Amino acid sequence: MPTREAGEVFGPRMALFADVLSVGLATAVACLPLVTVPAALSTACAVLRGAGRDQPVTAGRYVALLRRRLRAGDLAAGAVALAGLLLAADLALARAGLPGAPLFAVAAAAIGGCAALVGLRSCGRPESLTDWRAAVRGAGRDAVADMGGSALVVLAVATAALCAWMLLPLAFLAPGPLALALTAVDVRRSAAVLRH
Repeated sequence: MPTREAGEVFGPRMALFADVLSVGLATAVACLPLVTVPAALSTACAVLRGAGRDQPVTAGRYVALLRRRLRAGDLAAGAVALAGLLLAADLALARAGLPGAPLFAVAAAAIGGCAALVGLRSCGRPESLTDWRAAVRGAGRDAVADMGGSALVVLAVATAALCAWMLLPLAFLAPGPLALALTAVDVRRSAAVLRH
């Protein structure tokens, strides 16, 4: 990273941190309709990936990119993500004392966790901007082949959830660092593939 310029109070890393938080706030607002969650998170990852190519990381660029994203494929991805809420409802019903509930709860939680991991990793892939199917296929391969990256994604989600639980207003900033983590995991995986 370049050094601090004369008269600059904070260095470029602090500027990137501020940009991540502004993109996170814009992402949180864009996620409010729920069906837009995958498109909003994928757009945040794309904007943050642009920082490596000297593109501006601003909420304005985020909004401009998101406007182009609200098409049928993105809304279908959002509908699939909303189906995850049905899984949460099933898990709640399993605790009501239904027969076979403990085994069902373990199986449903494992399937839901794996699906969430692949979904999050697909948001971090550049293909998600144009082709969700290719992004999901690539994320599925990466989730198995790159267990370290998958563990980093789980840790990023856990950190975002913990921050939101500890201080509720942080829930509106958490999507930015989460998107940064998803992007970093994908860039890390891509660099490892190019080295081999």
